[in-house]
Amino acid sequence: MTVSSTHVSRGLSALTRDRALLREEGCGSSMPIAVDICRLSKFFAVRRSIRNTLLHPRRSDFVHVLRDLSLDVRKGELFGLLGPNGAGKTTLFKILSTLIVPDAGTASICGADLIRDSAQVRSFLTPVIADERSLSWRVTAWENLHLYGSLQGLCGGMLRGRIGEVLDIVGLQSTGAKLVGQFSSGMKQRLLIARALLHRPRVLLLDEPTRSLDPISAREFRAFLRSEIIERQGCTVLLATHDPEEALEFCDRIAILDRGRLIRVGSPQSLASEFRGTRYRVWTTTPEHSAFGELVHQERIESIRHVSRAGDLTSLDMNVLVDECNLADLVSFLVTRGVRLSRFERIGVGLADVIERAISVSRGAGDA
Repeated sequence: MTVSSTHVSRGLSALTRDRALLREEGCGSSMPIAVDICRLSKFFAVRRSIRNTLLHPRRSDFVHVLRDLSLDVRKGELFGLLGPNGAGKTTLFKILSTLIVPDAGTASICGADLIRDSAQVRSFLTPVIADERSLSWRVTAWENLHLYGSLQGLCGGMLRGRIGEVLDIVGLQSTGAKLVGQFSSGMKQRLLIARALLHRPRVLLLDEPTRSLDPISAREFRAFLRSEIIERQGCTVLLATHDPEEALEFCDRIAILDRGRLIRVGSPQSLASEFRGTRYRVWTTTPEHSAFGELVHQERIESIRHVSRAGDLTSLDMNVLVDECNLADLVSFLVTRGVRLSRFERIGVGLADVIERAISVSRGAGDA
């Protein structure tokens, strides 16, 4: 595969932009970097049919999963990765866990190079697989940890002492002879964390850790991660999630990925401020009035969406493109054209809308 000079210049521009954003949004420049990723790329061969392979045996098609990805994650930070399916989150975690090798770029974990010092990287970083089936359900929590610790090279009094410590950290010290198969989903997630903490890692990778938990258990688990794992144990946590509200409530900073590219990185609040736009809700008895179409044609509003109906009133959500000081003129235009308004109010924007808008802006710029 060849890389054009345009591609390189774009990659360098993206790298400069990303580093600047990281400096602006970092959780304190005095904090050392725990995870340093520079222009990481990965591509996989596209699976072809037997017929296609026979007709074109020398052809090789590839799909880019990661493209020139650059990130800095600082010690003690809770860093979220968000994006649609196929954005590259799982591939990135596999690379950082040394399960697969990148095709370009570099990365280091607490100063250890991902390729040259892979054994040291594995001692610094642990992926937490949110799969309860990786636990042995017919034995106790203590026996699960003893088996895993033995596989990690721990033994004797050191292992027994460490098992007691991590069970105390995750609040499972009183489970005694209770089999893991009798644990709740929240308890199993805590046991997975305990297993990851056995060899005192500095960085944890969490891939959708709350997907099997009910809302109350998920909130308790997030509070436990923040207070016990990050604040008391000093771990750095990278969290991949499909739940934008979880990232908004939980993460210090988030990165939005799409098609293997880093679109934006920053605090949830700063990203919401950048992409929220100005959304308003109109309650009217004439939702099909042509005046709304005129405003769209004049580029004063966009993205009109019917939300709900209550009696004769219909609510419409829209992005308003004029300055707030000109809102009175917009309302006056609607009333003058005969639109019957009941209410005109500003509405909040969730992080899911922010992510969707950021991806839409990025894809539009890429197509241009």
